[in-house]
Amino acid sequence: MVGAALAQATALRIETVASGLEHPWALAFLPDGKFLVTERPGRLRTISATGQVSAPLSGLPPVEARGQGGLLDVLLDSAFATNRQLYLCYAEPGEGGNSTAMARATLSPDSTRLLDLKVLFSQKPKVNSNGHFGCRMTEGQRDGQPDGTLFLALGERFSRKDDAQTLGNHHGKVIRIHKDGTVPADNPFATAAAQASGALPEIWSLGHRNPQGMVIAPNGTLWELEHGPQGGDEINTVQSGRNYGWPVITYGENYGGGKIGAGITAQAGLEQPVHYWTPSIAPSGMAFVSSTRYGPAWSGNLVVGSLKFGYLARLELSEPFGGRVVRETRHLQDLGERVRDVRQGPDGWLYLLTDAPRGRLLRVLPD
Repeated sequence: MVGAALAQATALRIETVASGLEHPWALAFLPDGKFLVTERPGRLRTISATGQVSAPLSGLPPVEARGQGGLLDVLLDSAFATNRQLYLCYAEPGEGGNSTAMARATLSPDSTRLLDLKVLFSQKPKVNSNGHFGCRMTEGQRDGQPDGTLFLALGERFSRKDDAQTLGNHHGKVIRIHKDGTVPADNPFATAAAQASGALPEIWSLGHRNPQGMVIAPNGTLWELEHGPQGGDEINTVQSGRNYGWPVITYGENYGGGKIGAGITAQAGLEQPVHYWTPSIAPSGMAFVSSTRYGPAWSGNLVVGSLKFGYLARLELSEPFGGRVVRETRHLQDLGERVRDVRQGPDGWLYLLTDAPRGRLLRVLPD
């Protein structure tokens, strides 16, 4: 970690809401107080406020659950209370291998099945790979209100890292689409000139490796975190048309040692991360704290889970919901479980999913 002090952790404790989940990956909060959780093997379940886990919902798309792939992120539409629409991100099988895909569906009134499923986006090209699907989603905002767009962060599929620097594919990109799957006219590569050069119009930014977290700050800024190779995990504020450098620049190195490419960490025209970790912590899941449940000092901070070390990192920023990282505090270091997702609930508490064959949904409380 560079550029931020490491602080002494304050006391937190966890409360188990539900257990026995098979590699849970993402969490959403339903208006009736239930939780909606994806399991990587290809199941979507609801969990009651008292921890009762439902049978798998029906109506899901075909999912390729191998390696890092499977049913991954879930996102409720901002108007879910009236339209019951949600979005799924998953590994989609097909000719040539697999790729990351996004689908929209309607949750049935009894929350037992998905209706009217429509695939909105399918990453191109498909490749035979078990890794680096990315697959985090968030809804776009303008002036503090949903603007009808969706962002999806895509991995470079591990074996295709150089694709992250070219615009004729979706590997290692953040894409932006409308909720019906069409391309916004103001996307940076939706111009006639970009199209003539072979750029794909869905692309919002490029040069990403394996995104594992994405969130919109209250001021509308898009934040993304991604795994580096061996070191170089990073957080970026993602802007239209910008290039975030992978694999030309990185603070990591090849597995087993040795430089990647020219072994450089900066180059003109390539964006620097807001924050990075060396050595890697394998961050996953990211949320802004807007409540005061943990005291006023937490409000405006960013929280990130660690898969590798099994803790919750709190990142204090130079200004609420923005600026640079000035201090990192590591909480729950005795958890002993891989933290896959981090969300702030409607009640203001933080919730974690732990990635294990019998994973848990946890509520984080002050001790």
